[in-house]
Amino acid sequence: MALPVQTQAKYWTLATAILIAALWFLGDVILPFVLGGAIAYFLDPVADRLEATGCSRVLATAIISVLAVLMFIIAILLIVPSLVGQAVSLVNVAPDLFNQLQGFLTDRFPALMDESSTLRQSLGKLGQTIQERGGELVSAVVGSAMGIINVVVLMVITPVVAFYLLLDWDRMVGEIDKLLPRDHAPTVRKIAAEIDATLSSFIRGQGTVCLILGTYYAVALMVVGLQFGLIVGFIAGLITFIPYIGALVGGALAIGLGLFQFWGEWWTLAGVAAIFFAGQFLEGNILTPKLVGGSVGLHPVWLLFALSAFGALFGFVGMLVAVPVAAALGVVARFGVARYQQGRLYTGITGKGEAAED
Repeated sequence: MALPVQTQAKYWTLATAILIAALWFLGDVILPFVLGGAIAYFLDPVADRLEATGCSRVLATAIISVLAVLMFIIAILLIVPSLVGQAVSLVNVAPDLFNQLQGFLTDRFPALMDESSTLRQSLGKLGQTIQERGGELVSAVVGSAMGIINVVVLMVITPVVAFYLLLDWDRMVGEIDKLLPRDHAPTVRKIAAEIDATLSSFIRGQGTVCLILGTYYAVALMVVGLQFGLIVGFIAGLITFIPYIGALVGGALAIGLGLFQFWGEWWTLAGVAAIFFAGQFLEGNILTPKLVGGSVGLHPVWLLFALSAFGALFGFVGMLVAVPVAAALGVVARFGVARYQQGRLYTGITGKGEAAED
């Protein structure tokens, strides 16, 4: 027997309240479990494919875990120190860059850059502000990361949680399916499948695109000799999930830095611009169609709002759960609109209601 609508609303309200309370009071405590769940969800298709080749679930999970640990060690030893070093250097050199820009504008546009010019004063203050606030930001990020995601959480708890969740993922899904009310099970499965498809498109598909493009931009910019190529590539790849913004921001930052480093070497500057044009072509014509598909199901504006709202309310943990919550709300909203439209269509076909009779 189907549950009344009011009873269903009470259950969903209770579940939402429990989720909000857990995020609010247990944010730092549940962080390794949220991270472990996200890693397990991301790697579950890889484990399924290894199982399809004849591996057991235990062997597939062990193979994935060993490869993940090796990649993590390589990143910690080789990439992270260089990334942090370039970020600190970029912040420290900001005043010099703005002084050079000020000198360039003074030579080319002396009327705009006199002593009392607002633009001149703004450029001088902007460089100092970036150095002061940027240094504080880098220190705060590193400090908070060591405070929240400490060595024990990062090296032990999160990988262990991810390992066990990945090992038992299919079993957990089956047990949850048994708990569904039989009258609503088909509908819940349909909604869950749509949420999974949306999350797969974004987290697995778009996340892979961001990783590939970030690596491409960083390596290509370092090959042409750009001084801060690694951090520029990291920034460009990080925001690639917003259409065109990653290439525009990364390209503007890279060309701006290249103007100071390669002034007069126009072919090198052209190479920097060509890197981002090629990256945009690669993303739009090869990576996104192959890895993401035709529709992600998450509008960039809705996604940015969810990240901002959950980040402001619940911190880093809120940002981690923002994407699945935004995907779930979007799917449920589309499902509700579709059911409402079907109800109106049914009313019109059967002739019920005054509007149908007219």
